[in-house]
Amino acid sequence: MTLKEKVALLTGADAWTLTPVPSAGLGALALSDGPVGPRGTSYGGDTTPSLLFPSPTSLAATWDEETARETGRLMGARAREMGVHVLLAPTVNLHRSPLGGRHFECYSEDPLLSARMAAGFVEGVQSAGVAATVKHFVGNDSETERMTYDARIGEAALREVYLPPFEAAVREAGAWVVMAAYNRVNGETMTENHRLLTGVLKDEWGFDGVVVSDWMAARSTEATALAGLDLVMPGPDGPWGDALVAAVEDGRVPAEVVDDKVLRVLRLAARTGALEGAPAPPAPAVPRDVRDRLRELAVRGSVLLRNDGLLPLRAEGLRRVALIGPNAVRLAAQGGGSAHVTPERVVTPLEGLRRMLGDDVQITVHAGVFPHAKLPPLPGDLAADPETSQAGVRLEYRAADGSVLSAEHRDPAPWWFPIVLADEVRELVVRARLTLTASGVHRLSVLGTGRHTLRVPGQDDQAHEQLQDGDDIAALLLNPPSHTFTFQAPAGPVDIEVRIEPQRNLPYPVTLAGLGYEPPRGTDEEELAAAEAAARTADVAIVLVGSDADTETENLDRTTLALRGRQDELVRRVCAANPRTVVVVNAGAPWLMPWAERPGALLWAWFPGQEGGDAIADVLFGAEPGGRLPTTFPATEGDVPVLSTRPVDGVLDYAEGDRIGYRAYRAEGVLFPFGHGLSYTTWEYVRAISSGDAVEVTVRNAGDRPGREVVQAYLESSGSLRLAGFAAVEAGPGQSVTARIEIAPRALSRWTGAGWARAEGPHTLRIGRSTSDLPLTCTLA
Repeated sequence: MTLKEKVALLTGADAWTLTPVPSAGLGALALSDGPVGPRGTSYGGDTTPSLLFPSPTSLAATWDEETARETGRLMGARAREMGVHVLLAPTVNLHRSPLGGRHFECYSEDPLLSARMAAGFVEGVQSAGVAATVKHFVGNDSETERMTYDARIGEAALREVYLPPFEAAVREAGAWVVMAAYNRVNGETMTENHRLLTGVLKDEWGFDGVVVSDWMAARSTEATALAGLDLVMPGPDGPWGDALVAAVEDGRVPAEVVDDKVLRVLRLAARTGALEGAPAPPAPAVPRDVRDRLRELAVRGSVLLRNDGLLPLRAEGLRRVALIGPNAVRLAAQGGGSAHVTPERVVTPLEGLRRMLGDDVQITVHAGVFPHAKLPPLPGDLAADPETSQAGVRLEYRAADGSVLSAEHRDPAPWWFPIVLADEVRELVVRARLTLTASGVHRLSVLGTGRHTLRVPGQDDQAHEQLQDGDDIAALLLNPPSHTFTFQAPAGPVDIEVRIEPQRNLPYPVTLAGLGYEPPRGTDEEELAAAEAAARTADVAIVLVGSDADTETENLDRTTLALRGRQDELVRRVCAANPRTVVVVNAGAPWLMPWAERPGALLWAWFPGQEGGDAIADVLFGAEPGGRLPTTFPATEGDVPVLSTRPVDGVLDYAEGDRIGYRAYRAEGVLFPFGHGLSYTTWEYVRAISSGDAVEVTVRNAGDRPGREVVQAYLESSGSLRLAGFAAVEAGPGQSVTARIEIAPRALSRWTGAGWARAEGPHTLRIGRSTSDLPLTCTLA
């Protein structure tokens, strides 16, 4: 290849593919998000339906490397089916603060647990001939000012806490791609950080794959090229191109540096079947029972936090069930941001319960409260193009004089992007005929920036202006602003018109738009009272509260751990009305639960993916809840050792060193500890015997049903604990089983200025089922 061909290969051809080079036998590699399933090479309302997996926090809650491997294999199989070569997952940054916006997308607050899950997942994905991308290297543990903040991390904490998941994915699992983060670490932007990209990742760890920039993270030519970055995304524009060609020709960047990058891209192509003469591994078929497998994954990750004997429920004893809560009506199957996947459908909690209970049991459904930041998307069966009667809306592009320049039909979708704004377009008009099913006050929301006007026949126009600060297109895509209008209308057809004057002071000639809708409902107090009344007359009340993809999302950290709206009040009032209340929390990250002792049972369902409704019903009616907490749940915000995610003068100071998560919590500040999770049986810890750098732990199922236990070993040193190993076991009633836990060598070592050194023994291990329940002790030499 010529120098220009080589350099062209090192920047994306567009947002999701690389430039093919036919003369080199190189096809176009396709990249795709993400951690909850491959989305494909698009982002927006026209995304191809795919498989939506449970969130990574749910996967980590299984504490099972083989389950992570199985999940990776399924994602890899689906990616191959979609023509994807590179999957942008896993996210292995740590839960430094529970306020982190992508907390749900990462595994754990513990580096060892994150490392084991990452290694299994990477091996699974790559067994399908698809590259796994380990991200975001490194220190990208929160979202506030993520493009620019400087993570100041001491070398010992960097080596012992934040790098181990990346190291395991590279050195043990052989990851083929690593993504360089937006942020700086100790003063150097990660895409320009030679010490970490080349010195640690490539030289020390022997990484022979591709270092890709996070999207729009590369902002210089020479510094990024010399630091060890191999691929700039997205394309075709970027800081390399002609500028890198000139830098090589002028001698500012050695030619062999470019050749090394090209070699790495060609090696990636060979590994994934995009290079002639180097076939990828045989493509595994997506199993026919894949939905059942996704359902089982959600069950395995579910964590039973409390149970006074109410669970498991017995269908034969139920005649009236009250299904209550905002997440009972709008299940949050996933978090927000670039990880978003469009599934063919999501199983609702009502559908799951109905399948479990049959048609003879009465199930009433009440939202009770309405905490969501945005309305759900306008339903496809509610809106029609007024010109064609086809489901969806009509989008018109109008000139300054109001004339229609062009028009097109848009299918129902959460939002439409990109909407290209030609210079002559001064207004977008969305027209739709809504078939309203109830009379009263209807709510219609508009997504996007600009001046929005709602027109409903016979009513005054309503206008609202919402503008974007700055020029970050990612902010528009990942967290589009929303405004809700209300209008009074009877049941039946009504023609609406939304006029959009796009925001024009932005550097990109595209915009985003979308419509949300909510039918008439009572006041908040009326809806709360109705939920309370339904619970009072039910045999059991099942309350689903939590968050959603607008609250837990990329590009935005949370500001509080308190559940939105009046959800806490809803739980208290329902529990007071009916002591037989199960609360299910549908969220990807910890939230405060000041009422945790009130319900008869408390289940944490995470963001459970597309089969979530069935998985929740399975657990409520007897499927073993296999999950254990991969992160600590605090009692109050004041108890969190590292809470703030906000940089000070551009600096995010990791002054706490390695004291994050369970390593730093006070016992009285913990609501539910790291590693906690109940079974539907009871377990006795019998004995622990050490052998070399392993410990064998015998446990007994003392209950009357089969169960699963996660045996955890912690190294105790100077009064603090560090996870040193774990193993999951299963046993029938009355059976004993022995778990063999290999103690990770790094757990017994510390980073010194000269490298790793094993600490002098003897080493005390505390063994049990969570950081606050460790009945056994043994010693390693």
